[in-house]
Amino acid sequence: LILAFIGDGAPTGNYGYTNSGYSVYEEENERLTESLRTKVSAIKSLSIEIGTEVKNQNKMLSEMDNDFDSTGGILGATMGRLRTLSRGSQTKLLCYMMLFALFVFFVIYWIIKLR
Repeated sequence: LILAFIGDGAPTGNYGYTNSGYSVYEEENERLTESLRTKVSAIKSLSIEIGTEVKNQNKMLSEMDNDFDSTGGILGATMGRLRTLSRGSQTKLLCYMMLFALFVFFVIYWIIKLR
């Protein structure tokens, strides 16, 4: 509370302030208190909303972490298969690729010939 200083010649029975001065300060205090209460209420609701959003974001990040872990496992298995394939005979792989290219060439030639 804001209290007025003891004025000159003020009676000591009313603790140094007059009734009109006290009511002005009291009204100002009430107005400021209500303003502060409103602001605290707004900050409280905002902090609750922020907390809810943080919980949702943490849940989403956890789910993404699980998804990335499973994707990493799949990618690791695929890389293992590629390593196994690359360790195999290069001649055999080259022969398969040549046969496939020859097959595609004959299919395209046959399609053009039928037109």
